Amino acid sequence: MNFFITVDGRKVKQGLFVILIAFFTAVLFFSQTSVHIPAISTKEEPKALYRGEKGIALTFNIGWGDIQAEPILDVLKEKSVRSATFFVSGAWAETHPDTIKRIKEMGFEIGSLGYAYEDYTELEDEKVRRDIARSIDVLKKLEVKDIQFLRSPTGHFDKRTLAIANQLGLTVVHWSLNSQDWKNPGVEAIIKQVNKSKAGDIVLLHASDSATQTAKALPSILSNIREKGELVTISILIANGRVKTRLVP
Repeated sequence: MNFFITVDGRKVKQGLFVILIAFFTAVLFFSQTSVHIPAISTKEEPKALYRGEKGIALTFNIGWGDIQAEPILDVLKEKSVRSATFFVSGAWAETHPDTIKRIKEMGFEIGSLGYAYEDYTELEDEKVRRDIARSIDVLKKLEVKDIQFLRSPTGHFDKRTLAIANQLGLTVVHWSLNSQDWKNPGVEAIIKQVNKSKAGDIVLLHASDSATQTAKALPSILSNIREKGELVTISILIANGRVKTRLVP
């Protein structure tokens, strides 16, 4: 007995058309939902990130010193912190490869604090460019991957700094809450200051040797922040929603 199957060519074409539409719709959806963090800029001129919307980002500056960074990392490990961002100077990173390795192994994000810790607003454009580029080169040699962020070494920046960073593919990250820990005002004063943090804040802390009270303040700081919400890196802060930017501090 022979069996015959009749195929309607028009229906086959319609079916293929539906499948193709579904495929390209899925591709479009994926491309729109994938996270990509370019240097933050507008059509007019680049800006610096200073706060987000969801989560609280603890950021630590390290410009120099041999003592304070390790105790701070010890506290973060003890308290099971997995999200923090460290901005390190190239000169410091060069002489502390083991600490850089530990920061990476703990899963923390690393950004540039320039190389020589100079005020970029007082330097010529080419010197700023060379300093940033040198710091990035050092971090890459230390196998720091996906370097997206720059914090101006002294916290001072201008439109030139923003433009140069943008040309190098970096986003300048400022802060919305300064812990003032480098002034060593007392452990309780640091805790009280950081306790003002709220969703979206970028908190400035230090792990340089000038900040002798930060490690002692950290346990309470971490406890207080966790009661308010989630600790995040700068990358996650950006991915979590809208961010606020500005031209100059």
